[in-house]
Amino acid sequence: MRGILLSTCALLIATVAAAAPASAAEVRREAAGTTKSGGQIEAFTLSNGRGVSARILTYGATLQSLKGPDRNGKIADVMLGYDDATTYESHPNYFGVTVGRYANRIAGGKFTLDGTGYSLPLNDKVNSLHGGGAGFDKKLWRVVSATSGPVAKVVLALTSPDGEAGYPGKLDVTVTYSLDEQNALTIDFGAATDKPTIVNMTNHAIFNLAGEGAPAGTTNHLLTIPARAYTPVDARLIPTGELRPVEGTVFDFRKPRLVAEGIRDGHDQQIRFGQGYDHNFALDKGLTAQPGLAARLEDPQSGRVLEVLSTEPGVQFYTGNFLDGAFPGKGGHLYRMGDGIALEPQKFPDAPNHPAFVSARVDPGKPYHHVMIYKLTVQGR
Repeated sequence: MRGILLSTCALLIATVAAAAPASAAEVRREAAGTTKSGGQIEAFTLSNGRGVSARILTYGATLQSLKGPDRNGKIADVMLGYDDATTYESHPNYFGVTVGRYANRIAGGKFTLDGTGYSLPLNDKVNSLHGGGAGFDKKLWRVVSATSGPVAKVVLALTSPDGEAGYPGKLDVTVTYSLDEQNALTIDFGAATDKPTIVNMTNHAIFNLAGEGAPAGTTNHLLTIPARAYTPVDARLIPTGELRPVEGTVFDFRKPRLVAEGIRDGHDQQIRFGQGYDHNFALDKGLTAQPGLAARLEDPQSGRVLEVLSTEPGVQFYTGNFLDGAFPGKGGHLYRMGDGIALEPQKFPDAPNHPAFVSARVDPGKPYHHVMIYKLTVQGR
């Protein structure tokens, strides 16, 4: 009798296992074009069973698209960018790219580390921006692995030689994109160096939750940033070093607030300096071991909600102020100011020149690590 029961149990387990649905998180790999130097660009599409997908290019370790349903189940791409992978090289605009070695601005392209001064290329008038114009977003990354399963994942790698773009230290870098069944796209940055250096990596996705190219833009999106203070800037968009309270200003996003309420408020000199929002917020959570909420963006019309989580202490809020419609993006759309919003988790801008800011220093044997998450959900569905 005991043997019959065991056999029956085994049969039931096998039947249930056979009936259980296979994991819906999948990776699709395909050729995506050729760089000017003849390198082969590949694309990896991660998709889950809930209608969310992400497409990643090996050029720039770029997040080319992020698609998800609205409250009526309609799928849309919520990222600004280009349809053709090769356009990311011919008309660079930081859409969805991996930024490094140092995201955001370094004043005058100069910093000092252990008494030695370093000079970086100037590509933002008098500043070095996002790696100096030939950063990680301009590189063809190696494919380490791509796997389907409960989590769909692709791992990309890059080696930046000692002295590249003026930065000290050979840097071995990885970026891992993972999509799960809870609609969370995790981006895990890692970097190891052979001598002291500075590192600040992030993703530069620019979002419109109504769908890229939606004519109303993003100024009617609701934004929440859990930060009591932000870092005001000078006319060069370099932090002054102050942590200024947001209370009573157009920078107070501690409760959901329409972006339109402040984006063109010329009464605030900071908005004039940025020609809109282009500022770093000092997150209340600070630097954390596990990703915490950095921002929440909601489009009331479609119901789509984007939560941005990160281990880093700051998030740059940028309203696409320098988009001028000069070159068409996806679907032939001409992107202009306010047509997209970037929420970039990071160390603070120009941190190497501000000892009071969280340090961006990385040493041998102590690798850099930043985990950020884009999570898409739907409100009122």
